[in-house]
Amino acid sequence: MSRAFQRLSIPASAGIGLRSPHVSEMLTRRPSAGWLEVHAENYMGHGAGVEALDRLRQIYPLSVHGVGLSLGSARGVDRDHLERLRKVCERFQPDLVSEHLAWSVADGAYLNDLLPLRYDEEALAIVARNVETVQGALGRQVLIENLSAYVAFVDSSMNEAEFLAELVARTGCGLLLDVNNVQVSAHNLQYDAKAFIDALPVEAIGEIHLAGHAINHVGTDTVLIDDHGSRVPPVVWTLYQHAISRLGPRPTLIEWDTDVPVLDVLLGEAMWADMLSASIMFNRKQAARQTAAAKPRPQSTLVSFETEARTGMPVLAAFAAAKAGQVMPSALPQIIQGGYHAAA
Repeated sequence: MSRAFQRLSIPASAGIGLRSPHVSEMLTRRPSAGWLEVHAENYMGHGAGVEALDRLRQIYPLSVHGVGLSLGSARGVDRDHLERLRKVCERFQPDLVSEHLAWSVADGAYLNDLLPLRYDEEALAIVARNVETVQGALGRQVLIENLSAYVAFVDSSMNEAEFLAELVARTGCGLLLDVNNVQVSAHNLQYDAKAFIDALPVEAIGEIHLAGHAINHVGTDTVLIDDHGSRVPPVVWTLYQHAISRLGPRPTLIEWDTDVPVLDVLLGEAMWADMLSASIMFNRKQAARQTAAAKPRPQSTLVSFETEARTGMPVLAAFAAAKAGQVMPSALPQIIQGGYHAAA
């Protein structure tokens, strides 16, 4: 039975995953970033990292992303681990909390991976029960993330998107749409990535993840590996464009976990996400206005349009110029006047 939880949210802008090499620089520079996301399991103890996050939480909105609850476990979630997660949420008061649609525990042994489920009614009942347990313990809605897949169960009775939609209906949970995971799974399992996104309930999607992936060649086959070790590739940007065009702006995270680059690279990727989202929404408004151009409009609407055009056009022009190769990414902050200043 679904329960109603107050839905918290982060501004619909781009943030970055906070990684240990960048903590000190984030504290000293306070660069512009829409928000930060951390892995819950890294902050379940004590130490300098926990104290630093206490300070950063006062500057940036925060999301907590879990990797160890194993929501697909038939024996239920580990109550000790759930209590540790509850304490993390109690201490840092994150605006979003998320976990994966996966399992990673068997007979008390934790596996170093997030493994896929069989998508059928039996698995759905197990995951729904576990999600309700987690949401009840935390007293808040949890976002569930779609998984990167390399194999699938032949006897599944539904696909992952259908499974997630039904999970939302039964538990009131939200969804974390990982666009890179969609691309990886769609390529590896040969299904339509855009159709997957279109099948998800729009109102449930509270966050989006973007990342890079590795390309492996196995004989004549190409396998994509979700390694979070490179810039967001063009194919994922294209899928993100489709998602934002359908969903509207959503809090969007740049994930980078292996071969972590300097902080400015992550901030630059976040800037691209903000620019692409802004350009999509500007074009949508322009198209709507053109459609309604023949209808009489009050003067106040015209004033609003002129103000929005002056605000939106630099972002749109910068994005279009950069895509055409006319502007180097390093020059974009100067084009978008005042848009990416240091955080207060």
